[in-house]
Amino acid sequence: MIVNPILPGFNPDPSICRVGSDYYIATSTFEWYPGVQIHHSTDLVNWRLVSRPLTRASQLDMRGNPDSCGIWAPCLSYADGLFWLVYTDVKRLDGNFKDAHNYIVTAPDIAGPWSDPVYVNSSGFDPSLFHDEDGRKWFLNMVWNHRTDSIGGQPKHPAFAGILAQEYDAKAQKLVGEPVNIFTGSPHGLVEGAHLFHRDGWYYLTVAEGGTGYDHAVTMARSRALTGPYELHPDTFLMTSKDAPDAPLQRAGHGQIVETPDGAVYHTHLCSRPLPGTRRSPLGRETGLQKCVWGEDGWLRLAQGGLVPAVEVEAPDPQARRLPAEPVHRDFTGDSLPEEFQWLRTPFPERIFSLTGSALRLHARESIGSWFEQALVARRQEHWSFRAETSVTFAPRNFQQTAGLTHYYNRSKFHYLAVTWHEAHGRVLTILSCPGDWPHGKLVFPLDTPVALPDDGPVELAADVDGAALQFSYRVSGGDWQRVGPVLDASVISDEGGRGEHASFTGAFIGMAAFDTSGSAIGADFDRFAYFPGNG
Repeated sequence: MIVNPILPGFNPDPSICRVGSDYYIATSTFEWYPGVQIHHSTDLVNWRLVSRPLTRASQLDMRGNPDSCGIWAPCLSYADGLFWLVYTDVKRLDGNFKDAHNYIVTAPDIAGPWSDPVYVNSSGFDPSLFHDEDGRKWFLNMVWNHRTDSIGGQPKHPAFAGILAQEYDAKAQKLVGEPVNIFTGSPHGLVEGAHLFHRDGWYYLTVAEGGTGYDHAVTMARSRALTGPYELHPDTFLMTSKDAPDAPLQRAGHGQIVETPDGAVYHTHLCSRPLPGTRRSPLGRETGLQKCVWGEDGWLRLAQGGLVPAVEVEAPDPQARRLPAEPVHRDFTGDSLPEEFQWLRTPFPERIFSLTGSALRLHARESIGSWFEQALVARRQEHWSFRAETSVTFAPRNFQQTAGLTHYYNRSKFHYLAVTWHEAHGRVLTILSCPGDWPHGKLVFPLDTPVALPDDGPVELAADVDGAALQFSYRVSGGDWQRVGPVLDASVISDEGGRGEHASFTGAFIGMAAFDTSGSAIGADFDRFAYFPGNG
């Protein structure tokens, strides 16, 4: 069976394509660098990260991008012997404007090399590229109307003004002709994330509607002509969990159709799994996959019936089995960062970290939560419960220098166990928390008194997360693990924590951080990192 989510943890807005017997899914990465994650599968059951295409400054520079800006909703396709990746770099979230710039890069192989970007337009976000059977290419994106009271966290329908389609001349690398608003959405509103699929003389359009919160949905329409007019699906939606509050997969929406070589149909979608009894999703918006069937009326529907996505779905190969999650141990002895790790915003990682051959060295820069240059290297939280461990060698000289382990969402939602310096106690452990204080990012300090440490030597740090509870611990000189600080609220490290749904769109990370607000860029060496998956 396909077990959902197929890509656990922060992996939203899945765009899928098939090349022969190979399937690829591209997902949004927002402010995390490198941009876009592409996973590969041959059975739709097991997936492996194979590429992050946007790796250099000429393709992507997000320094200064606010939280939850950056790469929104990429579209991956294959045509003319090339992979085509369309993406948006969003430079503003709050207020009436979005400043969403759309680009195309190509590559002969999924692993690259990926081209420098071709700028397309800035009229709205969530672009896609449709390769029609006659060889013409069409660029689609929603159009953003700033003449509304839409602000971050409170999306208003008038701002989502419809889906634009315009022909793209690949040889000239530009749009040609005039854009046409082909679909203004259903009454559900907030239309975005358009993808086209051609079958039996019909152009089928799937879009995301209802916002990315608990009213999210995949809406479907069709037309005999690409530019419309489009008629709505008799059920309006292909899938949604908006009327099923107890369903395990919530916030279902935004995905794309794919056919197997045998003609079976599947549809990707984003989803979230709130912690039981809450409406908070630390794992963020994940990727799911549903089997669909064409009805006698020519409309697509979920194979299991109804609108609610299923956790277990029939796979094309009945012999395929999902591989179990295993603990991950990294010792940083290689010459490149392990594939699961990312950093924030900057295309110049050498400024914030290096690999010494025996450790990951963070070059402490700006404060934790900076939108420009912070030394934070982390991996996705993929389970409701997990344990993470690391070991840091760090010799701070003043209180402005810290290095340690962080459970991180953004500048207003994180917990940080840090080695630092205290005037009265010398080298110490402290905890810095920001439990959802937007827009100020005001810190709280859960420890009444910092924990004294030996003057030198490595310090091992750990975080145990069990649902909504986070407990930090530490040890030195191979001694016993000791808890440090109170149990902290891990549920705030979620999409809905702080400002609430529609205000942030990524997911929880666990990783290593360092800052030096004195400006001397002190180094901190992390010689290992381990992630032990629990339940969920």
